Amino acid sequence: MSLATQAAYLDFCAHSVVGAVREHNEDAVLADPALGLWAVADGMGGYQKGELASALVIEALQSQLTAGATLEAAIQHANDYVRAEAEGHADRIGMGSTVVAARFDGFHFELAWVGDSRAYRVGAGYIEQLSHDHSWVQAMIDAGQLSVDEAREHPRRNIVTQCLGREPGPLQVGLLDGELRSGELLLLCSDGLTGELDDAQIALLAHGEGSLQSRLLALIGAAEAAGGHDNISCVLLARPYDAPPLAEARPWYKRIWRRG
Repeated sequence: MSLATQAAYLDFCAHSVVGAVREHNEDAVLADPALGLWAVADGMGGYQKGELASALVIEALQSQLTAGATLEAAIQHANDYVRAEAEGHADRIGMGSTVVAARFDGFHFELAWVGDSRAYRVGAGYIEQLSHDHSWVQAMIDAGQLSVDEAREHPRRNIVTQCLGREPGPLQVGLLDGELRSGELLLLCSDGLTGELDDAQIALLAHGEGSLQSRLLALIGAAEAAGGHDNISCVLLARPYDAPPLAEARPWYKRIWRRG
């Protein structure tokens, strides 16, 4: 699935592929410029279960924000929705999904996440991970028991400490409030990308030459070439250098809450 266009001076592109190893794509992406909403969900539980879980998360986000819910409330509802859809179905037990979502108002955005799907801010020569993984290896990094390089190779690197659909709520949703500066990108992605590419590789390709779509496809292609062991999903959002300024100046970003 691929989509590239512009919404109110915000360029965006979204794409999801199965990767080089898996037979089915359990990821789902959302691009809804009318709502100012973009998201990536990474389903878990195997074919059909993971695929269904991520689709339900995307459906819930879109419907809840259309009804006027906040991004955090929509994620909490999505958790309940996935759990409810699993009840009474033996073939759906254990399904779940991560999510990372951004809602834009002009160039200002609200970011929310659960699990290890990530958000990055990328500019010319720099990259910063804005989300903070809900994962076993991230907890070990925070505790000083693993380095980032060790975590990338650890056998428990794919274990998340919370996700949508597995446990009753409320979830501890990661939240951040920010704004894209001129020429900057916001990247939302599943761990199929970050499991194959490090931050330096991501920064080089995301802010490289060519159109936004060609750079997104270069990211995905590089992850596939590096092994493509998982499904790979990305959303790139960009504030062009020639976009008109905002009517009001706002802080670059403010972290509201972060779970370690």
